[in-house]
Amino acid sequence: MSAGRGAHLDEVFPTLPYAPVKGEGAWLEDADGRRVLDFYGGHAVAALGYNHPRLTEAICRQASTLHFQSNILPLAVRHQAADKLASFAPAGIDRVFFVNSGAEANENALRVALTLTGRTKIVAVEHGFHGRTAAAGAATWGAKKWYGFPRAPFDVVFVPRNDVSAMHAAVDDKTAAVIVEPVQGLAGAFDLATDFLRAARQACDRHDALLILDEVQTGMGRLGAPFGADLYRVMPDLLTTAKGVAGGFPCGALLMTPTIAKEFKPGQLGSTFGGGPLACAAVVATIDAIEQDGLIENVKTLSALIRETCIVGPVHGVQGQGFLLGLKTTLPAAQVRDALLERNILTGTSTDPHVLRLLPPFVLERAHVELLAAALKEIGNEAA
Repeated sequence: MSAGRGAHLDEVFPTLPYAPVKGEGAWLEDADGRRVLDFYGGHAVAALGYNHPRLTEAICRQASTLHFQSNILPLAVRHQAADKLASFAPAGIDRVFFVNSGAEANENALRVALTLTGRTKIVAVEHGFHGRTAAAGAATWGAKKWYGFPRAPFDVVFVPRNDVSAMHAAVDDKTAAVIVEPVQGLAGAFDLATDFLRAARQACDRHDALLILDEVQTGMGRLGAPFGADLYRVMPDLLTTAKGVAGGFPCGALLMTPTIAKEFKPGQLGSTFGGGPLACAAVVATIDAIEQDGLIENVKTLSALIRETCIVGPVHGVQGQGFLLGLKTTLPAAQVRDALLERNILTGTSTDPHVLRLLPPFVLERAHVELLAAALKEIGNEAA
Protein backbone atom coordinates (compact mmCIF):
# COMPACT_ATOMS: atom_id res chain seq x y z
CA MET A 1 0.00 0.00 0.00
CA SER A 2 1.25 3.51 -0.81
CA ALA A 3 1.15 6.24 1.80
CA GLY A 4 -0.08 8.65 -0.86
CA ARG A 5 1.49 11.90 -1.99
CA GLY A 6 1.03 14.88 0.27
CA ALA A 7 1.07 18.42 -1.03
CA HIS A 8 3.77 19.79 1.24
CA LEU A 9 6.36 17.17 2.16
CA ASP A 10 9.60 17.79 0.30
CA GLU A 11 10.19 14.42 -1.32
CA VAL A 12 13.97 14.31 -1.19
CA PHE A 13 14.08 10.63 -0.20
CA PRO A 14 13.32 7.74 -2.56
CA THR A 15 10.72 5.47 -0.98
CA LEU A 16 9.62 1.87 -1.34
CA PRO A 17 6.01 0.81 -2.04
CA TYR A 18 5.07 -0.07 1.53
CA ALA A 19 3.69 2.25 4.22
CA PRO A 20 3.69 0.79 7.76
CA VAL A 21 1.36 2.13 10.41
CA LYS A 22 2.53 -0.03 13.33
CA GLY A 23 5.08 -2.62 14.33
CA GLU A 24 5.62 -5.48 16.77
CA GLY A 25 8.96 -7.11 17.39
CA ALA A 26 10.71 -7.46 14.02
CA TRP A 27 7.45 -7.09 12.07
CA LEU A 28 5.87 -4.05 10.43
CA GLU A 29 2.21 -3.81 9.40
CA ASP A 30 0.40 -1.45 7.02
CA ALA A 31 -3.18 -0.19 7.11
CA ASP A 32 -4.37 -3.19 5.09
CA GLY A 33 -2.87 -5.67 7.54
CA ARG A 34 0.06 -6.69 5.34
CA ARG A 35 2.96 -7.73 7.58
CA VAL A 36 6.57 -7.25 6.49
CA LEU A 37 9.61 -8.68 8.26
CA ASP A 38 12.07 -5.86 8.87
CA PHE A 39 15.68 -6.81 8.13
CA TYR A 40 16.65 -3.15 7.72
CA GLY A 41 15.60 -1.49 10.97
CA GLY A 42 15.29 2.02 9.58
CA HIS A 43 19.02 2.38 8.78
CA ALA A 44 20.07 0.38 11.88
CA VAL A 45 17.98 2.49 14.27
CA ALA A 46 15.31 0.07 15.53
CA ALA A 47 17.69 -1.97 17.68
CA LEU A 48 14.86 -3.30 19.87
CA GLY A 49 12.41 -3.68 17.03
CA TYR A 50 8.95 -2.21 17.51
CA ASN A 51 6.73 -1.75 20.52
CA HIS A 52 9.35 -3.16 22.86
CA PRO A 53 7.64 -3.11 26.28
CA ARG A 54 10.64 -1.76 28.20
CA LEU A 55 11.29 1.06 25.73
CA THR A 56 7.64 1.98 25.21
CA GLU A 57 6.97 2.11 28.94
CA ALA A 58 10.05 4.26 29.61
CA ILE A 59 9.12 6.83 26.97
CA CYS A 60 5.47 6.99 28.08
CA ARG A 61 6.42 7.30 31.74
CA GLN A 62 8.88 10.10 31.05
CA ALA A 63 6.45 11.91 28.74
CA SER A 64 3.82 11.91 31.48
CA THR A 65 6.14 13.67 33.94
CA LEU A 66 8.58 15.95 32.06
CA HIS A 67 8.73 15.73 28.30
CA PHE A 68 11.43 18.40 27.78
CA GLN A 69 13.93 20.65 29.45
CA SER A 70 17.15 22.03 28.00
CA ASN A 71 20.67 21.70 29.35
CA ILE A 72 20.30 24.93 31.33
CA LEU A 73 18.79 22.80 34.09
CA PRO A 74 20.24 19.54 35.47
CA LEU A 75 18.10 16.43 35.03
CA ALA A 76 18.45 13.18 36.96
CA VAL A 77 17.47 11.16 33.89
CA ARG A 78 20.24 12.84 31.88
CA HIS A 79 22.85 11.90 34.46
CA GLN A 80 21.43 8.38 34.58
CA ALA A 81 21.66 8.04 30.80
CA ALA A 82 25.24 9.34 30.74
CA ASP A 83 26.26 6.90 33.49
CA LYS A 84 24.56 4.03 31.68
CA LEU A 85 26.16 4.85 28.33
CA ALA A 86 29.61 5.37 29.87
CA SER A 87 29.41 1.97 31.57
CA PHE A 88 28.43 0.35 28.26
CA ALA A 89 31.23 2.07 26.33
CA PRO A 90 34.90 0.99 26.21
CA ALA A 91 36.80 1.62 29.43
CA GLY A 92 38.25 5.11 29.61
CA ILE A 93 35.89 6.63 27.02
CA ASP A 94 33.53 7.78 29.74
CA ARG A 95 32.63 11.45 29.27
CA VAL A 96 29.34 11.88 27.41
CA PHE A 97 27.99 14.83 25.41
CA PHE A 98 24.46 14.15 24.17
CA VAL A 99 23.33 15.44 20.78
CA ASN A 100 20.52 14.57 18.37
CA SER A 101 22.06 12.59 15.51
CA GLY A 102 25.11 10.84 14.18
CA ALA A 103 26.03 13.77 11.95
CA GLU A 104 25.91 16.14 14.91
CA ALA A 105 28.05 13.76 16.97
CA ASN A 106 30.66 13.55 14.20
CA GLU A 107 30.52 17.31 13.63
CA ASN A 108 31.37 17.90 17.28
CA ALA A 109 34.05 15.20 17.34
CA LEU A 110 35.84 16.86 14.44
CA ARG A 111 35.47 20.30 16.03
CA VAL A 112 36.89 19.00 19.31
CA ALA A 113 39.88 17.49 17.51
CA LEU A 114 40.61 20.61 15.48
CA THR A 115 40.20 22.88 18.51
CA LEU A 116 42.28 20.78 20.86
CA THR A 117 45.20 20.23 18.48
CA GLY A 118 45.13 23.57 16.71
CA ARG A 119 45.75 21.73 13.44
CA THR A 120 43.97 21.93 10.09
CA LYS A 121 44.01 18.46 8.55
CA ILE A 122 41.70 15.45 8.89
CA VAL A 123 42.48 11.98 7.55
CA ALA A 124 39.48 9.91 6.48
CA VAL A 125 38.95 6.67 4.59
CA GLU A 126 37.75 6.15 1.04
CA HIS A 127 34.08 5.10 0.82
CA GLY A 128 33.40 6.25 4.40
CA PHE A 129 30.23 8.15 5.31
CA HIS A 130 30.05 10.45 8.33
CA GLY A 131 26.99 12.66 7.73
CA ARG A 132 25.66 15.55 5.66
CA THR A 133 26.55 18.53 7.85
CA ALA A 134 29.50 20.80 7.00
CA ALA A 135 32.38 19.05 8.78
CA ALA A 136 30.97 15.52 8.67
CA GLY A 137 30.21 15.91 4.97
CA ALA A 138 33.70 17.21 4.26
CA ALA A 139 35.12 13.98 5.70
CA THR A 140 32.68 11.84 3.69
CA TRP A 141 33.93 10.11 0.56
CA GLY A 142 32.20 11.24 -2.63
CA ALA A 143 30.33 14.09 -0.93
CA LYS A 144 31.14 16.63 -3.65
CA LYS A 145 28.06 15.64 -5.63
CA TRP A 146 25.75 16.83 -2.84
CA TYR A 147 27.91 18.82 -0.41
CA GLY A 148 26.61 22.28 -1.31
CA PHE A 149 29.00 24.37 0.78
CA PRO A 150 31.48 26.57 -1.15
CA ARG A 151 34.51 25.15 0.63
CA ALA A 152 35.46 22.56 3.24
CA PRO A 153 36.26 23.83 6.76
CA PHE A 154 39.58 21.93 6.85
CA ASP A 155 41.96 19.96 4.67
CA VAL A 156 41.01 16.31 4.11
CA VAL A 157 43.16 13.43 2.92
CA PHE A 158 41.38 10.19 2.00
CA VAL A 159 43.23 6.91 2.50
CA PRO A 160 42.40 3.74 0.52
CA ARG A 161 40.65 1.08 2.56
CA ASN A 162 42.92 -1.36 4.39
CA ASP A 163 46.08 0.29 3.05
CA VAL A 164 48.27 0.30 6.16
CA SER A 165 51.24 2.06 4.54
CA ALA A 166 48.97 4.78 3.12
CA MET A 167 47.50 5.38 6.58
CA HIS A 168 50.95 5.82 8.11
CA ALA A 169 51.99 8.11 5.26
CA ALA A 170 48.87 10.30 5.47
CA VAL A 171 49.06 11.08 9.19
CA ASP A 172 51.64 13.74 10.00
CA ASP A 173 52.24 16.67 12.36
CA LYS A 174 49.52 18.70 10.62
CA THR A 175 46.87 16.04 11.30
CA ALA A 176 44.26 16.84 13.93
CA ALA A 177 42.47 13.48 13.72
CA VAL A 178 41.77 10.32 11.82
CA ILE A 179 38.06 9.50 11.50
CA VAL A 180 37.02 5.97 10.55
CA GLU A 181 34.05 3.60 10.76
CA PRO A 182 35.13 0.10 11.96
CA VAL A 183 32.61 -1.30 9.46
CA GLN A 184 31.58 1.03 6.66
CA GLY A 185 27.80 0.91 6.70
CA LEU A 186 26.61 2.79 3.62
CA ALA A 187 29.43 1.27 1.60
CA GLY A 188 27.81 -2.14 1.99
CA ALA A 189 28.90 -3.27 5.47
CA PHE A 190 32.53 -3.35 4.40
CA ASP A 191 34.55 -4.45 7.44
CA LEU A 192 37.95 -2.82 7.70
CA ALA A 193 40.92 -4.99 8.62
CA THR A 194 42.08 -5.04 12.23
CA ASP A 195 45.65 -4.17 11.25
CA PHE A 196 44.37 -1.12 9.33
CA LEU A 197 42.43 0.17 12.34
CA ARG A 198 45.43 -0.45 14.57
CA ALA A 199 47.65 1.38 12.10
CA ALA A 200 45.36 4.40 12.46
CA ARG A 201 45.79 4.23 16.24
CA GLN A 202 49.56 3.89 15.94
CA ALA A 203 49.86 6.76 13.47
CA CYS A 204 47.80 9.02 15.72
CA ASP A 205 49.96 8.14 18.71
CA ARG A 206 53.13 8.87 16.74
CA HIS A 207 51.99 12.35 15.70
CA ASP A 208 49.86 13.34 18.71
CA ALA A 209 46.69 13.27 16.59
CA LEU A 210 43.33 12.03 17.83
CA LEU A 211 41.55 8.88 16.67
CA ILE A 212 37.80 9.25 16.12
CA LEU A 213 35.83 6.04 15.78
CA ASP A 214 32.56 6.76 14.02
CA GLU A 215 30.32 4.13 15.62
CA VAL A 216 27.05 5.74 14.61
CA GLN A 217 26.01 2.48 12.93
CA THR A 218 28.44 0.02 14.47
CA GLY A 219 27.85 0.84 18.13
CA MET A 220 25.35 -0.26 20.75
CA GLY A 221 25.87 -3.99 20.17
CA ARG A 222 25.26 -4.10 16.43
CA LEU A 223 28.55 -5.83 15.65
CA GLY A 224 28.05 -8.50 18.30
CA ALA A 225 30.06 -6.45 20.81
CA PRO A 226 29.14 -3.25 22.64
CA PHE A 227 31.23 -1.22 20.17
CA GLY A 228 33.61 -1.85 17.30
CA ALA A 229 36.36 -0.57 19.59
CA ASP A 230 35.73 -3.61 21.78
CA LEU A 231 35.53 -6.03 18.85
CA TYR A 232 38.75 -4.87 17.20
CA ARG A 233 40.55 -3.91 20.43
CA VAL A 234 41.30 -0.44 19.12
CA MET A 235 40.67 2.34 21.63
CA PRO A 236 39.81 5.79 20.27
CA ASP A 237 40.17 9.21 21.83
CA LEU A 238 36.70 10.19 20.64
CA LEU A 239 33.80 7.86 19.86
CA THR A 240 30.49 8.80 18.27
CA THR A 241 27.25 6.88 18.41
CA ALA A 242 23.61 7.40 17.42
CA LYS A 243 21.19 5.20 15.39
CA GLY A 244 20.13 2.55 17.93
CA VAL A 245 21.41 4.31 21.07
CA ALA A 246 17.84 5.20 22.09
CA GLY A 247 16.07 2.38 20.28
CA GLY A 248 14.51 4.65 17.67
CA PHE A 249 14.08 7.90 19.57
CA PRO A 250 16.30 10.60 18.00
CA CYS A 251 19.55 10.73 19.95
CA GLY A 252 23.30 10.80 19.41
CA ALA A 253 26.30 11.09 21.65
CA LEU A 254 29.95 12.05 21.56
CA LEU A 255 32.06 10.13 24.06
CA MET A 256 35.58 11.15 24.96
CA THR A 257 38.37 10.51 27.40
CA PRO A 258 38.49 12.53 30.65
CA THR A 259 41.75 14.10 29.44
CA ILE A 260 39.99 15.60 26.43
CA ALA A 261 36.84 16.51 28.36
CA LYS A 262 38.69 18.62 30.90
CA GLU A 263 39.97 20.88 28.11
CA PHE A 264 36.46 22.13 27.32
CA LYS A 265 34.75 24.64 29.55
CA PRO A 266 30.97 25.13 29.91
CA GLY A 267 29.57 26.77 26.81
CA GLN A 268 32.13 25.44 24.34
CA LEU A 269 29.82 22.60 23.31
CA GLY A 270 26.08 22.98 23.09
CA SER A 271 22.83 21.46 21.84
CA THR A 272 19.29 22.65 22.59
CA PHE A 273 17.61 19.29 22.24
CA GLY A 274 20.60 17.07 23.02
CA GLY A 275 20.12 15.19 26.27
CA GLY A 276 16.39 15.81 26.43
CA PRO A 277 14.50 13.75 29.01
CA LEU A 278 12.62 11.55 26.52
CA ALA A 279 15.81 10.64 24.65
CA CYS A 280 17.66 9.96 27.90
CA ALA A 281 14.89 7.72 29.24
CA ALA A 282 15.02 5.81 25.96
CA VAL A 283 18.82 5.42 26.20
CA VAL A 284 18.53 3.88 29.68
CA ALA A 285 15.76 1.51 28.60
CA THR A 286 17.59 0.47 25.44
CA ILE A 287 20.85 -0.39 27.20
CA ASP A 288 18.94 -2.20 29.96
CA ALA A 289 17.19 -4.33 27.34
CA ILE A 290 20.41 -5.08 25.46
CA GLU A 291 22.18 -6.17 28.63
CA GLN A 292 19.38 -7.92 30.52
CA ASP A 293 17.81 -9.71 27.55
CA GLY A 294 21.10 -11.08 26.21
CA LEU A 295 20.66 -9.32 22.87
CA ILE A 296 24.36 -9.11 21.99
CA GLU A 297 24.58 -12.88 22.25
CA ASN A 298 21.50 -13.13 20.04
CA VAL A 299 23.18 -10.90 17.47
CA LYS A 300 26.26 -13.15 17.40
CA THR A 301 24.23 -16.37 17.15
CA LEU A 302 21.90 -15.23 14.40
CA SER A 303 24.64 -13.44 12.48
CA ALA A 304 26.43 -16.78 12.25
CA LEU A 305 23.18 -18.41 11.10
CA ILE A 306 22.76 -15.83 8.33
CA ARG A 307 26.27 -16.60 7.12
CA GLU A 308 25.54 -20.34 7.21
CA THR A 309 22.15 -20.31 5.50
CA CYS A 310 21.77 -17.18 3.36
CA ILE A 311 24.53 -17.70 0.82
CA VAL A 312 21.90 -19.02 -1.52
CA GLY A 313 20.08 -17.93 -4.66
CA PRO A 314 21.48 -14.58 -5.82
CA VAL A 315 23.82 -14.31 -2.79
CA HIS A 316 27.39 -15.52 -3.23
CA GLY A 317 29.02 -14.08 -0.12
CA VAL A 318 28.61 -12.11 3.10
CA GLN A 319 30.68 -9.27 4.54
CA GLY A 320 30.40 -7.18 7.69
CA GLN A 321 29.95 -8.10 11.33
CA GLY A 322 27.06 -8.95 13.63
CA PHE A 323 23.83 -7.37 12.41
CA LEU A 324 25.61 -4.99 10.05
CA LEU A 325 25.91 -7.37 7.11
CA GLY A 326 26.28 -7.01 3.37
CA LEU A 327 25.01 -9.82 1.15
CA LYS A 328 27.05 -9.92 -2.04
CA THR A 329 24.69 -10.50 -4.95
CA THR A 330 25.05 -11.73 -8.50
CA LEU A 331 21.92 -9.82 -9.48
CA PRO A 332 21.72 -6.04 -8.86
CA ALA A 333 21.08 -5.56 -5.15
CA ALA A 334 18.11 -3.27 -5.84
CA GLN A 335 16.48 -6.07 -7.85
CA VAL A 336 16.98 -8.51 -4.96
CA ARG A 337 15.64 -5.95 -2.46
CA ASP A 338 12.49 -5.46 -4.54
CA ALA A 339 11.97 -9.20 -4.97
CA LEU A 340 12.32 -9.69 -1.20
CA LEU A 341 9.81 -6.93 -0.48
CA GLU A 342 7.35 -8.68 -2.77
CA ARG A 343 7.83 -11.64 -0.42
CA ASN A 344 7.25 -9.42 2.64
CA ILE A 345 10.88 -8.98 3.71
CA LEU A 346 12.39 -5.49 3.95
CA THR A 347 16.11 -5.04 3.26
CA GLY A 348 18.30 -2.19 2.02
CA THR A 349 20.84 -1.39 -0.64
CA SER A 350 24.20 0.38 -0.41
CA THR A 351 26.58 2.43 -2.51
CA ASP A 352 27.86 -0.88 -3.88
CA PRO A 353 25.26 -1.91 -6.49
CA HIS A 354 25.90 -5.59 -5.74
CA VAL A 355 25.65 -5.50 -1.95
CA LEU A 356 22.33 -5.84 -0.11
CA ARG A 357 22.43 -4.52 3.46
CA LEU A 358 20.92 -6.26 6.48
CA LEU A 359 20.49 -4.16 9.64
CA PRO A 360 17.83 -6.09 11.56
CA PRO A 361 16.58 -5.50 15.10
CA PHE A 362 18.45 -7.33 17.83
CA VAL A 363 15.23 -9.17 18.73
CA LEU A 364 15.37 -11.11 15.46
CA GLU A 365 14.56 -14.82 15.76
CA ARG A 366 15.87 -17.98 14.12
CA ALA A 367 12.58 -18.43 12.28
CA HIS A 368 13.04 -14.99 10.70
CA VAL A 369 16.44 -15.97 9.29
CA GLU A 370 14.88 -19.13 7.90
CA LEU A 371 12.25 -17.01 6.11
CA LEU A 372 14.99 -14.88 4.55
CA ALA A 373 16.98 -17.90 3.42
CA ALA A 374 13.89 -19.49 1.86
CA ALA A 375 12.99 -16.26 0.05
CA LEU A 376 16.50 -15.89 -1.36
CA LYS A 377 16.44 -19.48 -2.58
CA GLU A 378 13.11 -18.84 -4.29
CA ILE A 379 14.45 -15.69 -5.98
CA GLY A 380 17.43 -17.65 -7.21
CA ASN A 381 15.24 -20.38 -8.63
CA GLU A 382 13.11 -17.83 -10.49
CA ALA A 383 16.17 -16.07 -11.89
CA ALA A 384 17.53 -19.39 -13.15
